[in-house]
Amino acid sequence: MDVPRVAVSVDLVILTVREGSLAALVWRRTADPYEGLWALPGGFIRGDEDLPATASRVLAERAGLPDALVHLEQLQTYGYPDRDPRQRVVSVAYLGIAPDLPAPDQPRMSWQPVRLLSDLAFDHLRILRDGVERARAKLEYTPLGAAFCPAEFTVADLRKVYEIVWGTPLDPRNFHRKVTGAEGFLVEAGSVSYSGGRPAQLYRRGDAELLHPPMLRPMLRARQRRPGGQVRQTPGGPVEVGSDVGECERPPEAAGQYVAADR
Repeated sequence: MDVPRVAVSVDLVILTVREGSLAALVWRRTADPYEGLWALPGGFIRGDEDLPATASRVLAERAGLPDALVHLEQLQTYGYPDRDPRQRVVSVAYLGIAPDLPAPDQPRMSWQPVRLLSDLAFDHLRILRDGVERARAKLEYTPLGAAFCPAEFTVADLRKVYEIVWGTPLDPRNFHRKVTGAEGFLVEAGSVSYSGGRPAQLYRRGDAELLHPPMLRPMLRARQRRPGGQVRQTPGGPVEVGSDVGECERPPEAAGQYVAADR
């Protein structure tokens, strides 16, 4: 029995908030295939490595972030036969999130706004979309939003993260009530911020692993779904399958509306 030769790689979707936008770390390819296109940082697994070790190595060596404290979690495995024209490659993707990450020390690496990344090498646009949707979804039921913030932050800082990642404005008072009422989400840091306006309480991330009650995204997709239609998520926002529109129009009454589930 012939055993097929299959290469295994690790690709990273690294997200941060920079200059008011959700940004991903990508690099410009200078050789075929896909010369000139942006690609996610990645690398092949070595014979003596397990997957988390490869992800950490790619983050340090390929992505150029050796000292960054990045939340890394396995995203998904991609293994359809034609994803790499050179050979059969199975990719294990990881999602990485951290606040205000620095410029990478690799010259071809660059932070690019997610909304501008519409054409990537290989199947990396699909992987990026899956990573962004994972981040959006986990903001609903885990304290992952705090991973985009520094060690101490205000509720306004956290709200900005939710607004940027979800792509919609949120009511400040309602948001403050929800996040401070979610058990174990935020812990008072014992100090305040005086950066403009009234003093604002500083918080740290608590020890909760799941949010109760969860924070649910604005009721947008249900309002926009047409009878028999399908809606998919893209890095730029919800997009109707088969539509030429880059982002669905938000009904005026839906802006900023979101709910906290009772259970």
